[in-house]
Amino acid sequence: MKTIILKRGKEDSLHRFHPWVFSGAINRFVPSEPEEGEVVEVETSDGEYIATGHFQIGSIMVRVLSFAHETIDQAFYERYIKSALDVRRCIGVASDPLNNTYRLVHGEGDNLSGLVIDIYGHTAVMQAHSVGIHRDRHVIAEALKTVMADAIDNIFYKSETTLPFKAELGQENGFLLGGSTEDIAVENGLKFHVDWLKGQKTGFFVDQRANRQLLEQYSHGHRVLNMFCYTGGFSFYAMRGGAQLVHSVDSSQKAIDLTNANVRLNFPDDPRHTAYQDDAFRFLDSIPARSDGQKENGEPENGKCPYDLIILDPPAFAKHKNALHNALKGYTRLNQKAFEKLPSGGILFTFSCSQVVTKDQFRAAVFTAAAAARRRVRILHQLHQPADHPINIYHPEGEYLKGLVLYVE
Repeated sequence: MKTIILKRGKEDSLHRFHPWVFSGAINRFVPSEPEEGEVVEVETSDGEYIATGHFQIGSIMVRVLSFAHETIDQAFYERYIKSALDVRRCIGVASDPLNNTYRLVHGEGDNLSGLVIDIYGHTAVMQAHSVGIHRDRHVIAEALKTVMADAIDNIFYKSETTLPFKAELGQENGFLLGGSTEDIAVENGLKFHVDWLKGQKTGFFVDQRANRQLLEQYSHGHRVLNMFCYTGGFSFYAMRGGAQLVHSVDSSQKAIDLTNANVRLNFPDDPRHTAYQDDAFRFLDSIPARSDGQKENGEPENGKCPYDLIILDPPAFAKHKNALHNALKGYTRLNQKAFEKLPSGGILFTFSCSQVVTKDQFRAAVFTAAAAARRRVRILHQLHQPADHPINIYHPEGEYLKGLVLYVE
């Protein structure tokens, strides 16, 4: 096994169990530079062993898997996947008869840097974010099947868009086990189609489960606009919550088709829902200016804003730090448009899933938007990712999902 020797003083973060080694911390390779994805050991400048992990090319050069001398093999993956499953059983998501959808492995949050596994009924969707995990995919699949036993019949590998393109791996998505075409899963008693073949992430945004439940509590009697709806998760929770009407918007026609299919799956022939394929900013611009006027039946006056609850859940505006400035401007602009449209007493659910955007930066962008729209706003809830997307206490970068529920006067 090849060894990476750190520069003097660069071991401090590893002594604090941070799971990344950056390129600037590396002094030399012994006996030579590893191949990308190879398992390596990391030593201090004094020759002290400190960690084992996958080597990769880039600013993060080692993704640490262990801070102890141990072999990275099937038994290793079985132990860590079993530990992750124990957590999901502890929080109840792996044993709820009304929910067969959850994240089983969340990268660094489960001490398996570069690995994501989502469970949809009897299908596990596995995603690699590093070449090392990609190379170990078959071993991981065997470990996963051993731990989950009869709970899963299929393992779908979906990493075409998450692996470093410079690695030139020629990766194609496909089944490592099974091959079921069944694509319906259950979340809190609601059914949805999962497009794990071509959909975003692993096929569904599992990380918004708790926030969708919260929206359901707020939806009764409201006129709901779900922007960036993707497969419509927030939309059918709003419908179950008793929303007066629900409109879903996404720029992708495929997303609109999936949203309509999911609404039909849960609320067939329900006239409250309409979906629109459109650009988010253009659609918001088309909404009439806010007004507090209503007809006796609760409908807005003609020509006035038809919505009093808006959900903004856009894709990541910034995936790298060099895009941060433009991302914050985008969040400000988007939220300002929503503030300008909502009537008094309106509610805004707004989110950022950009890892490089901190909670404080996102909040500042939203507050700047509120001030620009000259609206008085109260925070009702501060939202984040659910417990099956745990944050490693030594890796605060894992806290990526941020959200606010706001009451607009």
